[in-house]
Amino acid sequence: MPILSLDKVSKRYGAVVVADAVDLTVEKGEALGIIGPNGAGKTSLFNLIAGTVYADAGEIRFKDSPVTAMPAASRCRLGISRSFQIPHPFAGMTVFENVLVGAAFGGNRAECDAYARAVEVLKITRLAGKANVVAGSLTLLERKRLEMARSLATNPELLLLDEIAGGLTEHECQDLVATIVDLHRTGISIVWIEHIVHALLAVVDRLVVINFGRVIADGDPKSVIASPEVQEIYLGIEANV
Repeated sequence: MPILSLDKVSKRYGAVVVADAVDLTVEKGEALGIIGPNGAGKTSLFNLIAGTVYADAGEIRFKDSPVTAMPAASRCRLGISRSFQIPHPFAGMTVFENVLVGAAFGGNRAECDAYARAVEVLKITRLAGKANVVAGSLTLLERKRLEMARSLATNPELLLLDEIAGGLTEHECQDLVATIVDLHRTGISIVWIEHIVHALLAVVDRLVVINFGRVIADGDPKSVIASPEVQEIYLGIEANV
């Protein structure tokens, strides 16, 4: 049984269709990569899964229960958590306090349990040494790690990563990928949107390509990348594969 399934999910804003009858499944423990040109509907798909916006049609199921009409906070407490493209930490709070907010409110934990979860997540995301540092002083890589840590603090079964490697140097990207690989080995299900294709290929088990709100390819990552249709979509986009 898939941990997540989308059945003919659609969303439009006036004449702009951001999700066009999308069918998608994610298996428990799977790492799924999603690529597509800018404006293809990738982040909109995350918004629909996480509950930031509601679908116009179709059904979303999590652990075989319908969540289509469920608000984002309720989906988070069920086990769906996400990061955002641009990190926006509570800049005046410490790294630990930022993660604690996720553990306490997103994870709906008692105070003592929230503290323990925050400590655990800081170790997983390699931020333990920055626990007492004010978040506003972090480097971009550290902010990306904190964005992931705040999502993990809710103890999700499904983690949505939205261009978490964007803006990083090659060395920083490799560093972050190593953390995501370690995270994937724990058994958490991951859906990762990314433009840096070689980063995705180092982690994901399966690759989906979206264009104009539609899934146009789904399968083995290297086979999908080799598809002429996918290569045409990415004409002019350099990808190390």
